[in-house]
Amino acid sequence: MDRIAPPARVAFIGMGVMGAAMAANIAKAGFALTVSSRTRDKAAALEAAGAAWAATPAEAARGAACVALCVPDTPDVEAVLFGPGGIAEGAAPGTVVIDFSTIAAAATADFAKRLAAKGVALLDSPVSGGPQGAIDGVLTCMVGGDAAAFAAVEAVFAAVGKTVRHLGPAGAGQVCKAGNQLIITATMQAVFEALVMGKKAGLDPAAMREALLGGSAKSFVLENHAKRWLDGKTAPGFRAELMRKDMRLAIGAARDHGMHAPVTAAAAQMMEALCNSGRGGLDVAALGLLVAELSGAAE
Repeated sequence: MDRIAPPARVAFIGMGVMGAAMAANIAKAGFALTVSSRTRDKAAALEAAGAAWAATPAEAARGAACVALCVPDTPDVEAVLFGPGGIAEGAAPGTVVIDFSTIAAAATADFAKRLAAKGVALLDSPVSGGPQGAIDGVLTCMVGGDAAAFAAVEAVFAAVGKTVRHLGPAGAGQVCKAGNQLIITATMQAVFEALVMGKKAGLDPAAMREALLGGSAKSFVLENHAKRWLDGKTAPGFRAELMRKDMRLAIGAARDHGMHAPVTAAAAQMMEALCNSGRGGLDVAALGLLVAELSGAAE
């Protein structure tokens, strides 16, 4: 498979916070860019910078060597790929599709087979690093799918990511992302339980966090999520309802592979509880509010 490099045309579908930032970096890398989204206004800045607009994913895929998408959930990906006006209608044989969404691994494997029948390769590449990582082009890309297709779009990945790893066949990236979200959620739960325990014992949680950062408990979650909770910053960030969706995917992956996964189950349950408490639209660090509330330590 020929390598896809600037100035080849790349289409990007989904102009949310993550998608718009990734698309901008793809254009900065020298690729010709076509964009498409359910809401055209979200693509206005990219159009003003020279990107072409496409009304449908099929139109975006026509003439593109690579088509990327970043949408919320499994049904959204299926609709963009195979629904009326979907990518499958417009992509020519030899096109590489990169799905940056976080969705179900089993569905991803099925989507890859359906596209392969049309001569189109699908790479699943859920990402980690958040909105700032997308803006800075330093995302971690966890990739599953055909190795030759992965090699062909190396320059596209280089435009959006700093750590890019091919992990195996279709769906492998999604399994890795489920593990990523599990680790973050379970660590948040442990961190907030520890800080609330200290608070109830009369310690200053901020001072406790600083002490813990100096030892083996240091983590990204303790550095960042705990500080957001301590500072009372609940504006997302990464919304709790999206982490709930991701933890449901982790539960599904554990079930699919016959796992004994009590930590996964407990972490998923807490994310369900957080959203059911009316905090689904807040940052995931609002989990600290729920832990404090359930522990009788809410302010």
